[in-house]
Amino acid sequence: MSDLVNITLLQEGDQGVIHSIEGGSAITSRFAGMGIVANARFRIAQVSGGLVVIQVANTRIALGRGEASKITVSRIAPEAEVCLPPVEKEIPVALVGQPNVGKSTVFNILTGLSQHVGNWPGKTVEKKEGTHRADSVLIKIVDLPGTYSLTAFSEEERITRDFIIQEKPGLVVLVLNATALERGLYLLAEVLLLNRPVIVALNMLDVASDQNIEINTRALEDALGIPVIPMVAKRNSGIRELVSQIASIASCEYRFKPAMPEVSADHQQIYRDILQLVRPYIHEPYTPEWVAVKLMEGDPEVTTLVERQVQKPARDQIEKLLIKHEDALHAVVNGRYDWIEAITRSVVSRFKMGQVVLTDRIDHILTRPVFGIPILLAVMALVFFLTYRVGVPLQGWLSDRIQQLIGFAEPFAIAWPSWLSGLLLNGVIGGVGSVLTFLPVLLIFFAIMALLEDVGYMARAAFVMDKIMHLVGLHGKSFIPMCLGFGCNVPAVLGARIIETKKARMITLLLIPFVPCTARLAVLTLVSAAIFGQNGAYVAWSLVALNIAVLGIAGVFVNKTLWKQDAPFIMELPIYHTPDVKTIMMVVWTRTLSFIRKAGTVILAVSLIVWLLSYFPNGNVEESLLASFGRVLQPLGIPLGLDWKMITALLTGLVAKENVVATLGVLYAVGRDGLSDILPTIMSPESAAAFLVVMMLFIPCAATIAVLKKEMNNNKWFYTSIVMTLLISYMGGIAAYNFVKWLGI
Repeated sequence: MSDLVNITLLQEGDQGVIHSIEGGSAITSRFAGMGIVANARFRIAQVSGGLVVIQVANTRIALGRGEASKITVSRIAPEAEVCLPPVEKEIPVALVGQPNVGKSTVFNILTGLSQHVGNWPGKTVEKKEGTHRADSVLIKIVDLPGTYSLTAFSEEERITRDFIIQEKPGLVVLVLNATALERGLYLLAEVLLLNRPVIVALNMLDVASDQNIEINTRALEDALGIPVIPMVAKRNSGIRELVSQIASIASCEYRFKPAMPEVSADHQQIYRDILQLVRPYIHEPYTPEWVAVKLMEGDPEVTTLVERQVQKPARDQIEKLLIKHEDALHAVVNGRYDWIEAITRSVVSRFKMGQVVLTDRIDHILTRPVFGIPILLAVMALVFFLTYRVGVPLQGWLSDRIQQLIGFAEPFAIAWPSWLSGLLLNGVIGGVGSVLTFLPVLLIFFAIMALLEDVGYMARAAFVMDKIMHLVGLHGKSFIPMCLGFGCNVPAVLGARIIETKKARMITLLLIPFVPCTARLAVLTLVSAAIFGQNGAYVAWSLVALNIAVLGIAGVFVNKTLWKQDAPFIMELPIYHTPDVKTIMMVVWTRTLSFIRKAGTVILAVSLIVWLLSYFPNGNVEESLLASFGRVLQPLGIPLGLDWKMITALLTGLVAKENVVATLGVLYAVGRDGLSDILPTIMSPESAAAFLVVMMLFIPCAATIAVLKKEMNNNKWFYTSIVMTLLISYMGGIAAYNFVKWLGI
């Protein structure tokens, strides 16, 4: 890079970076509106007739010699700046954003079916990755956990900032909500400190427009000094522009010089003093500027880092400065909001305060207990009604197809050894096939819950449930992971991380195993419909109500005796918006695929093991190894009216609740007859009631147990949870058996 020169001295084809502009605020403002600002890159497109035509970004701007003479630039040698699209280029992109900003929609559109979901190494937080190809550029996207800040007080915050610092992605795409720009800019202020290139994807501009909020995205880009892509992700608007910007950055070097926030004026000297003290000791991947700010914020992890890397004399001086200025955190926060205010004041036009928007009108009804609770009950009733009325007939149809498959395979298996044909027909097709009949029920439940999450209703459900949840020592936020538990207890346990206090989180984890997951609900619908016929729906409803009642009683007991808890409630109520069908379908697809994988691996393995144990040593199930084990437990089943086969089926549910049906299918050799046809011949109404109560309240599956132990990180409370569910399920089963017997059903 050469010395500073006037732009009028450059020739056609020359390139450079704008250094400064003279002439006062009027011409500076006019230039800024056209993208001619400090640090902007340009190329001289033409010099002719007293005019200078420069290209800034993708815009050609003609300037008179007088106006051009006010621009001072740094020349860039063309040979050093030749930028040709590479044959193949990869760029790792970190997708960052706060909850409810449309980040998942952006990720789903970009990655489609290329995405895969796992867990972060050593963590139970979900990790989503995918790819998007744009011409010769392969964009490798990591969807980082949604977070409000990077202070690292939660697991999500820690993962997000550690990934950006340690992995150093080529680019950070920060998705912001246009209706809450100030809050999004606060997160941007933290991300910029991590010294990575950033693109802002300004999403939900349609919602902002509906609320009479107008944002000048060009002015915002100029104010921030980084690219800003206007976007309405649910309509696929702005996605192409985002991809183009990413590909451009991947192909060519882009000089990121963002406008950084500063600490408040009265604490800038303290910041400089701390920066000077840490600078000699802080090296990559950290920056001294980031460490200095985080020390002023009181970040515990950065404090530990400084204790390890900074020598004691410097540490002592830093400690004295921080003690002397206890309000350093406020200086950082106030500095950021001064920066935010300066930006928003020039780029945002707002509606009049007090104007009632659609979200306000809806919340006027949904967040009031007198309306909100009945509506919530009606919504949940509709969920289970659709799941039962639509899902069960489809389940029966799919079951018939499975039996047809068995009938089709039987002639081919006649010539095989009896153990091999039995393994295929009864173990694989009969066992796993019985579980796959759950798919209609699961699909309906997943779709409805994804819809409620996407439109923003679940946060309102938590709000109206707050008062009720306080009865068990919790707040409304605990309702969300519990609601997720109706789908699967595993994400419910992981979802408890949104609860800030340890005590409230621990109580929530203690109660989640009592929430009936879809696997349990699917078994419930199958057995109740087979045994109780037309009354099956009422029985299923009663048992779900029983589960919820037991959950509440257990919560009150824990709260009043073991762990008294006064929990605060702080939660965002996102704006209502129309559902994004693609996002909902992607959620349903991901969750369904996870179930199918489980059916093809864990459940298949258990079905095969159960069948082999039921066949050997002589092919007679009554004399098999499994029968020997089951008869040892037979006395436990007597008070419940259950034989050893039913007890064994319940135990295999410890691996996966779907295995309960798979095991019954194997042990009773379903064959041509569906399990629904056989169940009435092996279960009385009272034994079926006991069986279902135990199954609904029993120890959760192995996956739930594993994450529960890790999340609790406390053996006392983990084993308390296991013992409590075991005792309650067994006593509940005995009570159900005797109650139905007394009714004489």
